Amino acid sequence: MALAPSFAGVILAAGASSRMGRDKALLPWRGETFLASNIRVLQPVTDLVIVVAGENEQNLAPIVHAHAAFLVRNPHPEQGQFTSLRRGLEEVLNRGRDAAIVTLADRPGPAEATVEMLKEEFLRSDDQTWAVVPEYNGTHGHPIVIGREMIEAFLRTSAASNARDVEHAHQGHIRYVSVNDPFVIANVDTPEDFEKLHSGSLA
Repeated sequence: MALAPSFAGVILAAGASSRMGRDKALLPWRGETFLASNIRVLQPVTDLVIVVAGENEQNLAPIVHAHAAFLVRNPHPEQGQFTSLRRGLEEVLNRGRDAAIVTLADRPGPAEATVEMLKEEFLRSDDQTWAVVPEYNGTHGHPIVIGREMIEAFLRTSAASNARDVEHAHQGHIRYVSVNDPFVIANVDTPEDFEKLHSGSLA
């Protein structure tokens, strides 16, 4: 019997948030921030949580350290989110883990039960399942749960590529799971989106 994978959480938080006008990872949400809420929901189901920052590294550091997470920097965040994903996954392997639960810091953390369910679905799957991706109302979202094979697929691909291309190339190894959690697809890009989120009308 194969050994159970060891999981790291990865939160991509290096974006410039230009349309919002301020760092989306630091937006207030239910007494904390988007970033803090994502760290909090990943910690119970992972061995450690890695936050990938960019130019905002110093601003994120107090929250990351206060929540006993680990901070790494993407030296080239201007090259896109895929470079942050690859930087985070390199750190997963460097820290001796072989699976990851990856999410974004530009939205509130999903329900803890959602993350637990996605992880359990991954663990129950056979070795042909490299990733589990949540769906809400037919739309794919985050967090995604990925095993060693998908991690290596992301890392083998050129940094000029993107996550969607890699996922499409390995479509047969991805399992999509319906969830009843609108936060997995919450899209907060502008101040108007943020207001809709608070009013409960975004998703």
